[in-house]
Amino acid sequence: MRIPVASLKMGAFILWCLLLVPPQAILLLVHRGRGAYALPFVWQQGICLIFGIKVRSEGTPHTKSQAIYVGNHLSYLDIPALGSRLKASFVAKNDVASWPVFGFLSRMQQTAFISRSAKDAAEEKNALGRMMEEGKSLIIFPEGTSTDGRSVLPFKSSLFAMALKNANADLLIQPFTLSLDSVEGRPPLTQNERDLYAWHRDMTTELPAHLWSFALSKGACVTLHFHPPVRACDYQDRKILAKTCHDAVSGGLQKQDQRAA
Repeated sequence: MRIPVASLKMGAFILWCLLLVPPQAILLLVHRGRGAYALPFVWQQGICLIFGIKVRSEGTPHTKSQAIYVGNHLSYLDIPALGSRLKASFVAKNDVASWPVFGFLSRMQQTAFISRSAKDAAEEKNALGRMMEEGKSLIIFPEGTSTDGRSVLPFKSSLFAMALKNANADLLIQPFTLSLDSVEGRPPLTQNERDLYAWHRDMTTELPAHLWSFALSKGACVTLHFHPPVRACDYQDRKILAKTCHDAVSGGLQKQDQRAA
């Protein structure tokens, strides 16, 4: 029965994209403000429903004004999990832009693509700076890659530089911890169980094959723990800001592990 159900999920995914992506593409031609996040917000909620991604929230996400959300990263499946809770643009590596289907869908979310090339750094900082000046909120994964979710890698402090240079004195940085609570209705105790949701640097599975495997499953449950935000203007050193946020994110993961034990 799993293959027919997985096929229905993939069909529903395609249909959902066909229903919402064209109007979003048209909207972006004339408007890229806060209202342009409404359709992606609904779209991400639909993706979670289709693939059985249950998202539980702890803490309160700051949504009253512009913010930069920073946290750990396990999988491309984190995108609908976060996108179903936050109206913001993701910051992703530029190779994501070339991914089949998902690259195009990322543009519909107004994703900012950055590279690791030093020659592109100035142009990318300017692009991110313009997004900040426009009042957009951003979702950043400062680890620079994805993991299986057992630990949090050190944050790249360069991604925090734009927050310190932002003219908005009230800009808030809110750390969040994403934890994988269950897969197939039970805690992910083995690496294979974790890797059913996680898609990380140590895996060789291609994205389409991984998505199909996840579609064959009964889904997953994740928790988004939003930590108290900090004011960017209270920091002068991006490395200290990065360390403060990293401590909050890794501490949140340790607390989730203690609860599960």
